[in-house]
Amino acid sequence: MRLSALAAGAVGMLIPAFGCATLPRAVPSVEQDAMVVRGVVFHDRDGDGRRDPGEPGLGGVCVSNGRAVAVTDRHGYYELPVEDEMVVFVIKPTNWRPPIDRLNLPRFYYVHRPKGSPELEYPGLAPTGPLPASVDFALYPQPEPHRFSVILLADTQPRDLQEVNYVARDVVSELVDIDAALVFSLGDLVFDDLALHEPLNQVMAQIGRPVYNVLGNHDMNYDAADDRYAAESFSATYGPPYYALNYGPVHFVVLDDVVWEGGGAEHSGNYHAGLGQRQLEFLRNDLRQVPADRLVVLLMHIPIMQIAERAELYALLAERPHVVSFSGHEHVHRQWYLGAADGWPAPWPHHHTTIVAACGSWWSGAPDELGIPHTTQRDGTPNGWCLVDFDGNDYQVSFRAARRPATYQMNIYVPDELGIAEIGQTEVLVNVFAGSERSAVYLRVDAGEWVELQRVERVDPQYQVLYDAYQADPPPAGRKLSRPAVSAHVWSGVLPSGLHAGGHLLTVRSVDQWGRSTTARRIIRVVGDRQAESVNQACGG
Repeated sequence: MRLSALAAGAVGMLIPAFGCATLPRAVPSVEQDAMVVRGVVFHDRDGDGRRDPGEPGLGGVCVSNGRAVAVTDRHGYYELPVEDEMVVFVIKPTNWRPPIDRLNLPRFYYVHRPKGSPELEYPGLAPTGPLPASVDFALYPQPEPHRFSVILLADTQPRDLQEVNYVARDVVSELVDIDAALVFSLGDLVFDDLALHEPLNQVMAQIGRPVYNVLGNHDMNYDAADDRYAAESFSATYGPPYYALNYGPVHFVVLDDVVWEGGGAEHSGNYHAGLGQRQLEFLRNDLRQVPADRLVVLLMHIPIMQIAERAELYALLAERPHVVSFSGHEHVHRQWYLGAADGWPAPWPHHHTTIVAACGSWWSGAPDELGIPHTTQRDGTPNGWCLVDFDGNDYQVSFRAARRPATYQMNIYVPDELGIAEIGQTEVLVNVFAGSERSAVYLRVDAGEWVELQRVERVDPQYQVLYDAYQADPPPAGRKLSRPAVSAHVWSGVLPSGLHAGGHLLTVRSVDQWGRSTTARRIIRVVGDRQAESVNQACGG
């Protein structure tokens, strides 16, 4: 008997829209060779999750045990070495998809834990017993265009059910109508309470797209003695903590770059950014099957620059001209272009983006009129998410602020009123949320000439005002904001001299690395020869 890999997991009822049915219960078998795991990847024509007569095997599909990568023969069969504890998973090929469960979670894996997880505060995996006779993977055909988009979220990070509702109302509700093929959530799905994974999954499922998840440092079993069992609850819900998949012409690799050093049940302990040799071996074997001219997208929680084995990782990527990476963790939005000074060995720079946190400053700050904290990030960026558009090997990254129009891309800081004597010496600051060293930012007053502004590293002035307010007694409502961080995407200039008394229109235009232009406007008043009224604030709001 051949047993679907999905049948061994707690999958339950699958979404009818994806053509899936109830899956059978796993039936363990000792027919497998003790040294290998084998099975077949097949076209599940009737959607029942198991291979029936007339359902052909699929050749050329990659399957991994987390270290080695096998390629199915023309009949769909594969063999891999057995490890005591492992996750066997199929690397989704282009134009095919795995079963998707009722929470829009892809089920592309079989977890082999013969004795189950150790006893932990949050449940891990039940014993799976001996390997089935055959670990099979069902796939279903789907068209995948050359051009498509994915949604990137980072650090949704609710600490309780109220904050799960913030995720739903502030971020997820507006993603339902976004034209995207997949969703990737880049770790810190929750804030230590792993029981919140389930209600969060119920919220994320409403996006209506397959949701692929990354392990974050706040998603770990803190009472695990070391990293070996730190992802047990994560794996019980989401499967392997690192894996790969193809969509259209793009190859995605999800990395687990959080290494738990040990701690205790009191949610204390240490971790660092790392991959380990087993994961590096998987990546090396995976990339061998990916053409050198294919775009590879790395998705992780902690920024790539902090990974302990980054030199080995960079060496694996250095021969590939088309690689881009994304992370969360920092609760700032910043684009990096790594070069020789950063240890990047290729002659072309590596583009890495630490994307905006969905929870911003950990759901802190004063509640708005709907009761949701403004939760502005430490760098002055509003909380939100990113959309990545792919066209073959080309890509473009767009920043989106939560519950704001797509055109909201910057804040302009200048006094509302100022005297004529202050013209020519008053600074204008602009925080371009997705700006980078490759952006150009210009200022124009009324119909005057465009003047290029200079990028500076500066604390966002309005965030500083918000933060300082929490040092007062009594502080404003809401959870105290975190300490300001220097922003890498602030531009500075000076108002031109010669402005007459009256109203003036300031227009700021930002042009990003892809040549896309966004604008914002601010109106000021010049009040004759006297100084501006005391209601002015230096930051200008």
